[in-house]
Amino acid sequence: MYKYLIFLLIVVVSCQKRSSDVIFNAQDIVNKSITISGGNKINNSTLIFKFRDKKYKAFRRFGNFQFERSFIEEEDTIIDILDNNKFERFVNYEKVELADSTRIKYSNAVNSVHYFSVLPYGLNAEAVNKKYIDTIRIKGKKYHKIEVTFNKQNGGDDFDDVFIYWINTETHKVDYLAYEYHVNEGGKRFREAYNERIIDSIRFVDYNNFKPIDKEASLHSLDQLFEAKQLKLLSKIELDSIEVK
Repeated sequence: MYKYLIFLLIVVVSCQKRSSDVIFNAQDIVNKSITISGGNKINNSTLIFKFRDKKYKAFRRFGNFQFERSFIEEEDTIIDILDNNKFERFVNYEKVELADSTRIKYSNAVNSVHYFSVLPYGLNAEAVNKKYIDTIRIKGKKYHKIEVTFNKQNGGDDFDDVFIYWINTETHKVDYLAYEYHVNEGGKRFREAYNERIIDSIRFVDYNNFKPIDKEASLHSLDQLFEAKQLKLLSKIELDSIEVK
């Protein structure tokens, strides 16, 4: 009888663990969040928006992309174009040659804006690694806390950056994110999504952009520091004049 009870206990614990693994699988959670946020539409779309006096266009066709940024600088028309293979800058519609360091700087700037504009789309890229951290609460709501890192191969110039996403357990949407970067002396940022709007099935949000008051604070503690009001608001990340084609 005793052996039988032990056997039942092992079976129950084993089943509970398998159930937990399914419920709290980072890949499954991210997949659902991408779908809810319009990932299928984004995958074959043209997006146009404005951000800080610059115009951005993103053409995506099932893995192929072309990201554009255009603006006026000292009466010159600047157009930056980044695709799967290269980055190019045009000044008054003529291509200009750039030093490698400048090309990388501009390329990263263009890619960063387009990357953040449609999160969590992009988290299933080949070089992305996802790890389930915990289930936590922010402002009384429950979130899946997921860490994202990148492989060096195909992970871009900032492959050593680390991101954390807080995905609402009920809506499956990304309400908060944080990241640690290493360029320009490095730093950490925490973003709070607001002003959600759905345009042609795609979710767009703006962000309150914070940094920790304590520079030594760990990336994983930023959710707690946000709750404790120990983050400083640096800026607002706002997309305007959004079009989906």
